Amino acid sequence: MSTSPTMVSSIVSSDARLTDSHGRVIHDLRVSLTDRCNYKCIYCRTGQEGPQFAELPGAEYLRMIRLFVSLGITKVRLTGGEPLLRHGILEIIGELAKMRTLWGEPLELAVTTNGHLLDSLAAPLKAAGLNRVTVSMDAVEAGTFERITRVPGSFNAVLSGVRAARAAGLTPLKINCVLLRGFNDDQIEGFAHFAREEDVIVRFIEFMPLEEGRLWTPEIVVPLNEIVERIHRVLPLVELTPRDSSETARRYGFTDGRGEIGIIAPVSQPFCGACSRVRLTSDGKIRTCLFSQAEHDLYGQVRAGASDEQLRAFIHRTVQGKEARHHIGEPGFLKPSRSMVHIGG
Repeated sequence: MSTSPTMVSSIVSSDARLTDSHGRVIHDLRVSLTDRCNYKCIYCRTGQEGPQFAELPGAEYLRMIRLFVSLGITKVRLTGGEPLLRHGILEIIGELAKMRTLWGEPLELAVTTNGHLLDSLAAPLKAAGLNRVTVSMDAVEAGTFERITRVPGSFNAVLSGVRAARAAGLTPLKINCVLLRGFNDDQIEGFAHFAREEDVIVRFIEFMPLEEGRLWTPEIVVPLNEIVERIHRVLPLVELTPRDSSETARRYGFTDGRGEIGIIAPVSQPFCGACSRVRLTSDGKIRTCLFSQAEHDLYGQVRAGASDEQLRAFIHRTVQGKEARHHIGEPGFLKPSRSMVHIGG
């Protein structure tokens, strides 16, 4: 049955939308479809595979996502691990593309991928209903890139994937680069040129303590101000107006109007006060923050036979407890119980 404008208005005004106790409206859901990955990036993995958490049937992810959408989620990003390894990814995206927000609009659908399998999948992903992709790419020089991923031939595979995604219309195409001092900070200027040459938005991300090992220290973080200053010396920048209040990246354009850089600075310039997202792990647990010390087992409620109404109430209660902010760098800070590959990007 289709939803009439009157019905939509009634739903929207019924306080069904997700808000936390700090007054933030939650409209962005990130869903990890797997914690498997075909890369072993030095800032993420120890080099050992380690235990893998369960991957749920596609229908179970879809049911849980549908519940979130009924509570006001407008954007769903599929992550991992590496989501393109997930069996049935095209079918899952096809079903998500049929969902409508409380306002009757299609969901905004995105995938974050390492790009290794994107060359052959870009066009099918677009045809299935995907809007855009973000590619994790931590160097623009092949030798450095492959030292980071520890996978021979990975640079050319990802570059081909980036170009295939752009050709398929999965745009605006974003490239995420996690910077680590002494590992890949010599790539900053090269990425500025790459953004212009490949017509992509490059986003630098400050390194956060989410790796499996104990690599993170404050000294290894390359902060926003340093990134801007270094690029500005070779290609002058101007700061751009944010698109919305919950945008995580500070945006910069080149003064000649060709190209864009974004910087996500959760360590040096936290943006927790405008956070609009929650995460669902590959085994069906809600995480209200990357650095949460607790998880909330939504899929456990599903397995116990909870109704949709009961599951929505569970989601509401969980989101009400969303943390005000993270505490990176503060005395007593504790890393989350899972690393990024298990939480979902």
